[in-house]
Amino acid sequence: AAQGFTLLFLQMWNALEKERVYEPYMKPVSKEISGPGYVIPYSDTPMDTENVGEMVYLDMLNRARDYAYIMTPYLILDNEMITALTFAAKRGVDVRLILPHIPDKKYAFTLAKSHYKELVGAGVKIYEYTPGFVHAKEILCDDREAVVGTINLDYRSLYLHFECAAYLYKVPTLQDIKNDFEETMEKSHLITKEDGKKQPWYTKVSGRILKVIAPLM
Repeated sequence: AAQGFTLLFLQMWNALEKERVYEPYMKPVSKEISGPGYVIPYSDTPMDTENVGEMVYLDMLNRARDYAYIMTPYLILDNEMITALTFAAKRGVDVRLILPHIPDKKYAFTLAKSHYKELVGAGVKIYEYTPGFVHAKEILCDDREAVVGTINLDYRSLYLHFECAAYLYKVPTLQDIKNDFEETMEKSHLITKEDGKKQPWYTKVSGRILKVIAPLM
């Protein structure tokens, strides 16, 4: 996995170079590595036609059976992601999202709130981390698999940015991720339908207007 991330870095570093040098940095593993599960680095680029970051998230949500825990600083969703989240919740998966309570970008926070009604109505549990801002980007499903990396749940990250992440499958680290999520959730406020009704009218109107330009955000 470490070599995989090294290669991803070198590919970005040498992206515009005519002569690309990798060999001095790609040292062979000194001994055989053994252990449970897999750690698989991957990247996503706007320079091709494959939205790898989004497809990995969608695949995990569509295969989840017991739970899907997600932490992300931004929530600006397209129809495919909304469908995956709501359909998972409707078929009985415990879908939980942790978002910031104190945002770094007010417009992004307003857009995130514009999704609350539909998601909560479908059974998705949304938590806001009350002490402040969360910047983790992770998804954990069924004590089986997880992704931790740079990929936010917004248009720019899923379609326009260079991103990278690690796909983790049946490794002991999954329990650490779950423990961290649960500890963060204890410091967070669960959003209810009543919370949505308390939103001021200008927040609701702003959210609808911002949705028009959401693909640029």
